[in-house]
Amino acid sequence: MYSREELIKAKIPCKETGIEVKKGMCAICSPGNHCGLDVYVRDGRILKVEGTKEHPFNQGYICTKGAMNKEYVYRKDRIKTPLRRVGQRGEGIFKPITWEEAYSEIAEKLNGIKDRYGADSVAFTSGYCKWYRPYYHRFVYAFGSCNFSTDDCSCYRASVLAGACTCARDSRPDNKNAGTFLGWAWSGAYSNHLSYRGVQALKERGGKVIIVDPRITPASEHLADIFLQINPGTDAALALGMAKIILDHGWEDREYIDKYTYGYKAFAERVKGWNLEKVAEITGLNPADIMEATRIYATNGPASCNIPASALAHEINGFQDMRAFLCLQALLGNIDRKGGNVPEVQNTYLNRNANFAAKESEYYMENAPDLTRMIAYDRFPIWSKFCHEFQAMALADAILDEDPYPIKAIYGVGMNFKMYPQTEKLVKALDNIDFFVNTDLFMSYTCKYADIVLPCCSSLERGEFKVYPGGYGVYTDPVIEPLYQSKSDTDILCELANYMELPDELLRKGYEASIDYIMDGCGLTVADFKKTPGIPQKMPGAKPCPPGYWLEKGFPTPSGKIEFYSQTIAEYEKDFGLDPLPDYIPPLSDDEDEAYSKEYPFMLCSGTRLPHTIHSRLHEVSWSRYIRREPLVEIHEKDAGILGIGEGDRVELYSPYGCIAAKAMLTAKIHEGTLQIGHGYTEANSSILMSDRHLDPYSGFPGYKVMRCSIRKAGKDIEKADCI
Repeated sequence: MYSREELIKAKIPCKETGIEVKKGMCAICSPGNHCGLDVYVRDGRILKVEGTKEHPFNQGYICTKGAMNKEYVYRKDRIKTPLRRVGQRGEGIFKPITWEEAYSEIAEKLNGIKDRYGADSVAFTSGYCKWYRPYYHRFVYAFGSCNFSTDDCSCYRASVLAGACTCARDSRPDNKNAGTFLGWAWSGAYSNHLSYRGVQALKERGGKVIIVDPRITPASEHLADIFLQINPGTDAALALGMAKIILDHGWEDREYIDKYTYGYKAFAERVKGWNLEKVAEITGLNPADIMEATRIYATNGPASCNIPASALAHEINGFQDMRAFLCLQALLGNIDRKGGNVPEVQNTYLNRNANFAAKESEYYMENAPDLTRMIAYDRFPIWSKFCHEFQAMALADAILDEDPYPIKAIYGVGMNFKMYPQTEKLVKALDNIDFFVNTDLFMSYTCKYADIVLPCCSSLERGEFKVYPGGYGVYTDPVIEPLYQSKSDTDILCELANYMELPDELLRKGYEASIDYIMDGCGLTVADFKKTPGIPQKMPGAKPCPPGYWLEKGFPTPSGKIEFYSQTIAEYEKDFGLDPLPDYIPPLSDDEDEAYSKEYPFMLCSGTRLPHTIHSRLHEVSWSRYIRREPLVEIHEKDAGILGIGEGDRVELYSPYGCIAAKAMLTAKIHEGTLQIGHGYTEANSSILMSDRHLDPYSGFPGYKVMRCSIRKAGKDIEKADCI
């Protein structure tokens, strides 16, 4: 029997087993990970997957989600052919058609709508995943529409905006050199699993770990020296209170503040009102714990801080939360210093800094239309200033109100209605459009409403380019042929561009030509990468950038410094009421809280991370369903006792906007008066409970994490007409 290493080394199938081990990449999770995979293939079929040990990023480790790649690829509801709707929207009744028929109809309809209403009347959207984004972005601009959007409208981008308005585009915790790690909403065991080992190593060498989270997690139980189980939505209050303690005790780094920051006096004045008693009352924390956590954080430095991409961004104060965290770091001199938070110097490709420059934005912006015409351009000015995308949380309103112009078609690549608050409002808005296309691997809830559905393939059935920190680039080959009639997302867009006769020669040449354009000058081409498919190669032009780059050069802000008082935000203070200083805003206004508190006494946190799934991508995988067979809502055991709810009881969650059914999961790991539920389920879509007006005014992100709701035990005497 051959060893694993011998099988991997073999370049032809092993005669004794017929098994070949091919290099692939897991694209189930965020592009912040995308672990290398060893894929065992026999007769063109995947047998199993393992992590690639020689991969410089994941070094052989994969998470539970990555282990499900085989089951994900072979899901029974894979879309096998292009489809045309023949029933009513939502019925899911389709007729198979050829690719030629699909392309011809899409080209005719989209070009016809463009001729009649203008290119901007077609909105182009995207869900997961992200690998095709630059190519798709260029496709949209070649068509002439300014309306391109992605799931970044509710994921990750808010942290980038907060960084851009404070110091730099994004920052990463330097846990290898930190004395203390402040894990704000960090649970590496359930999300971003590769970060767990770094924090664990910090603790093992004698460092301190502080975890701030509304729920007890493996990280809080096994790593935290101090666990601050905070009330949901009150994080900025804690950060401002910690800043006051630091200033009261003289723990701030005045030399650093004087040399590298702007607006310190205004910030110091702001935090004066955040005394310990007030902060403890708002956050629900023990004053002594707040004091001790602050002491350790301030005196056992350097200190790194987790600034989450999504968890805290999904609050109406999420942008200000992250601004407050960055300002807290700046007080102690922990930005752009070894052991603190190191801002990225540049975006190489797909929101990843790989220590070399590429031409991603130049590529998709080469023929950009007038972006001031984007949907909701004036509604979220901070978003519009930094993002070349429209804020898709405004899509339903744009369709229904025909403001600023009619939207008559939607072209979606993995579009997912379940990421939109008040989901049914967007579904209803489809009555006002003439044509809807969606591309996906599976017959999703969204696809059932499309006029044309196109089958795409998984990351193991296509080639794609990826970069990694440290100066690495990689190109993967398909480990199996695309199943059925599925195609890669970029092949679909390229072929459609030719059918539509889009005036963009580079786009019509295909994905690989576009990657060569983006990587021009980096030292390697697609042909070079394809000589070692799946194995990341060091880019010749990569140059590591140590901490201190921005301190020496000056930060990319109006003042050239870290801005406690953001001059960028100040531009919009008068007209939009935006605050240039970090502040705490309650999860609901006083009026809303008073109106809803009696009928909807619980605070709902939607989107709780689970170790075996992400978004809606794995809920229908058999392994994942075996772990959690039905949607569960977590309720504190004391609240359940009062309401007569038992473990596993059928319950209904309801808000002013909708109602869903799930099963109760009793726990003591969350606060009384709060409820938590996973997201992405079709049969229990938590987004319908959320108001599409419950948005962060800076980023436009929806407030998934803190929303008023209530819960009741289901029964024959309960009216369930509004529940799904």
